[in-house]
Amino acid sequence: MNLQGVQLTWLGHATFRIGTPGGRTIIIDPWIMNNPACPPFEKKLKHVDVLLCTHGHGDHIGDAVEIIKEHNPQVVGMPELCGWLEKKGAKQTSMMNKGGTQKIADIKITMVHADHSCGIQDGDQLIYGGEACGYVVEFENGVKIYHAGDTNVFGDMAIIRELYAPEIVMLPIGDHFTMGPREAAYACKLLKPEVVIPMHFGTFPVLTGTPKDFQKLAPGVEVVTMTPGVSAGELGELPTTVRKGARGPRQAEERKQA
Repeated sequence: MNLQGVQLTWLGHATFRIGTPGGRTIIIDPWIMNNPACPPFEKKLKHVDVLLCTHGHGDHIGDAVEIIKEHNPQVVGMPELCGWLEKKGAKQTSMMNKGGTQKIADIKITMVHADHSCGIQDGDQLIYGGEACGYVVEFENGVKIYHAGDTNVFGDMAIIRELYAPEIVMLPIGDHFTMGPREAAYACKLLKPEVVIPMHFGTFPVLTGTPKDFQKLAPGVEVVTMTPGVSAGELGELPTTVRKGARGPRQAEERKQA
């Protein structure tokens, strides 16, 4: 699948950097500096225009405050989470809630449901950060992605498919704190994506789900296992060298539409 100018980079765990065709940089779930899965050469961000935060757990917003202070991005999240980030120095927040859609820069963002908990560890206090969520992001070239955040499978993923039809979905598969391969495979039956990118696995020993197990349980699904720090402009039937981490993949054929 040709991303038509969108550049997608997995930074490990649930963190993604997205370059839009218009030149904007988006970070989803900013946990970078202290993320053990993020390559050293990716630890220092050059520029950030938009932060999308799915929930307030430390492995998803662990570096949000530092990024906000350095880059002053537009911050998107639940009102409670945005309110906390404003107290920490965020000057540009675009709070929203589930079912809402807003346009920021050259992307359209829809907040959708996630089945997960949420609490912000602030020193010795645990602060309510609003409910966990996911995002469907539509770029001006028409490409749509769905970052599910931390979630279990839920039946209304079928509604996400019917309303928004994202071609690319990022699903957690690690188990224990999110759904595992079995549940993620069922989620694919509901979402019917063109490409699935596994995330939230392998960062810690407790996250035992693997892309290999996931693929076995979803044999008809195009699973693209990204390498942290490797940018992709095309997804789908990637050659073996790209799957193993070749930088700047531009060789894949555009995936045929069903």
